Amino acid sequence: MDKRPIGVFDSGLGGLTAVRELRRILPGEDIIYFGDTGRIPYGTRSRETILRYARQDIAFLLSKGVKYLMAACGTVSSTYPAEEAAALPVPYTGVVSAAVEGAVQATRTGKVGVIGTSATIRSGSYVRLLEEKLPDARITALACPLFVPLVENGFADDHGGVAGIVARQYLEPILQADVDTLILGCTHYPLLAPVIRKITGPDVTLIDPGAQAARAARKALLALGLDSGRETGGSARYYVSDDPEGFSDSAAFFLGDYAGGPVEQIRIETY
Repeated sequence: MDKRPIGVFDSGLGGLTAVRELRRILPGEDIIYFGDTGRIPYGTRSRETILRYARQDIAFLLSKGVKYLMAACGTVSSTYPAEEAAALPVPYTGVVSAAVEGAVQATRTGKVGVIGTSATIRSGSYVRLLEEKLPDARITALACPLFVPLVENGFADDHGGVAGIVARQYLEPILQADVDTLILGCTHYPLLAPVIRKITGPDVTLIDPGAQAARAARKALLALGLDSGRETGGSARYYVSDDPEGFSDSAAFFLGDYAGGPVEQIRIETY
């Protein structure tokens, strides 16, 4: 039994979709979340900048004594080197491999779509892993750079407005490819799932990377003997690099029934 917290980080609010699932399936675990709200978005940055940010995020969470690290960010998960992750002092997971496993199990035809930030799609991480797991897969991968700012600015449920217009424009190649499974390759994107579902229809399975990564974390914690041993009583604490008040106002939308917990601003550049 290990009472230390789980550390989760993202470029902003999107990783809260993973926190929500962690709190649902691991109610006895403490969670520390860092959202880099002062430097969002990561998805349009260079590889070197993304790596610098990720290393600072990880250093901060390690300073809080976490027992497990989750990069709840598709951009970081697609960029952070596997050999560097393996050298960390605690287990680490990203969202890419977990989402791919979910897609492999879900697809019936091998036609899989992937949407993500520009950096995630440019990295080719999802495509490479899908091709490894499903050699005969037909994959359509598209960057949707406007999705993150839409979510961060409160347009996630704007079905008939700007979110719907942007989503329909982005998803046209996905519809033409006749995919049966679509990986929402950024943890912000599940907040747009109702908008996306309206366009794709009910026959396309949407893969939520944050939820998939949370389930993978639960499995790993149990296998490694790192679970807290508690069935209830877990807490969540949040840190951000910008205005905590703005974060608190938006976090409830992401967390739903699992909202709540203190929020503190930090200077991430010092880590």
